[in-house]
Amino acid sequence: MKRREFIQASLVGAATVTVAPNLVFGKDDRKARLGFIGVGSRGRSHVRQALRRKDVEVKAICDIDPSAIDAASELIQKAGAKKARVFTGNDYAFMKLLDRDDIDGVIISTPWLWHTPMAVAAMKAGKYAGVEVSAANTLQECWDLVNTYEETKVPCMILENVCYRRDVMAVLNMVRKGIFGELVHLECGYQHDLRNVKFNSGLQEEGPAVEFGDKGYSEARWRTLHSVKRNGDLYPTHGIGPVGTMLDINRGNRFVSLTATASKNRGLHEYIVETAGEDHPNADVRFKLGDVVTSVIKTANDESIIVKHDTNLPRPYSLGFRVQGTDGLWMDLNNSLYLEGISPPHRWEPDDKYMVEHDHPLWKKYSELASGAGHGGMDWFVLHAFVESIKRKVDTPLDAYDAAAWSAISPLSEQSIAQGSAPQIFPNFTRGKWMNRKPVFALDDSY
Repeated sequence: MKRREFIQASLVGAATVTVAPNLVFGKDDRKARLGFIGVGSRGRSHVRQALRRKDVEVKAICDIDPSAIDAASELIQKAGAKKARVFTGNDYAFMKLLDRDDIDGVIISTPWLWHTPMAVAAMKAGKYAGVEVSAANTLQECWDLVNTYEETKVPCMILENVCYRRDVMAVLNMVRKGIFGELVHLECGYQHDLRNVKFNSGLQEEGPAVEFGDKGYSEARWRTLHSVKRNGDLYPTHGIGPVGTMLDINRGNRFVSLTATASKNRGLHEYIVETAGEDHPNADVRFKLGDVVTSVIKTANDESIIVKHDTNLPRPYSLGFRVQGTDGLWMDLNNSLYLEGISPPHRWEPDDKYMVEHDHPLWKKYSELASGAGHGGMDWFVLHAFVESIKRKVDTPLDAYDAAAWSAISPLSEQSIAQGSAPQIFPNFTRGKWMNRKPVFALDDSY
């Protein structure tokens, strides 16, 4: 199977949380009743996946944008599902959704600054919180997620879909089999040309698409402002999430310290000038975000991790994974690996056959159900884990501690850069429990 084909094929209240049992999809008739807070582009993709499942009821949708509400309502109608209750009108309409007693969990797909407040409110209301990435923007928000989870015992799942990417899960399987030996160094990142996302008026016939803020469309309304005001790794979880599961972060290991360095910022200004000219008002905007931000993390078990954020320059998409141990390494950038004593000496070997041989049991079991789902099928798996956790009233496989540790890279990198790349100490979000917590992610037939 070619690599491209392989990837494409690819508690209610404060109930007592237990270790998740093996999941047998469709085993019973229990259902998860979901509300969706934020039904823009990303939120509607979750709604689509939910509507495909017989064990999910879409009970309510919430958004301040009437066009987003209309689009989500149309999806529900076309699926033949019962009409969902609509909450809109102001920024806090979601609180009325959370007051309902016919909702077990919520999917939060809103601008970043709302993620933590909404997740905290959901947990306090006794609703499972499924929060899109990143889950938090500040260290205080990271602690808010952890403290609320510990106080309410209501689970909070960070919806990091890349943890379920098929090749990533195959490599996780190889890591757990010891094929790379003892892990020593890992790399990851978010390397994606987002200039057209950060500047999009939505009305290109009226002029160049270099608008953001109030004049922007979709993510450009809010995402670009982070680049104006912040300098750090603004979006770390697509890379660090999979790395965290491979290194058993928060479950026998943890992040200890971080240093970060930012390059000069030229990309967004050049894009405006080249697209709209030097006389465009946005050509005078001073962007704070460096074009390439590099963070280096040390773990309690002495592994090193490099995380990169690179969204403002012309480049192809890549998460830049590198998983390196005492017996070899894998890199997704060249779709290759090297295993000492197996691969030709000092030569890269295509990873295709290894991806098939070590395909994760979850993908073997559910690949047909995931077919056609977003992002090569991994969107199906992340929603599946959330839904099954609700149905069984167990904790989620990616939890509040993961949401905090992974998201903390953003504020820590900002602090490090502001202090001349000075080292920053990672908070111990589990308060020491990481030493005894056992790995649960994607084991056997569970999630």
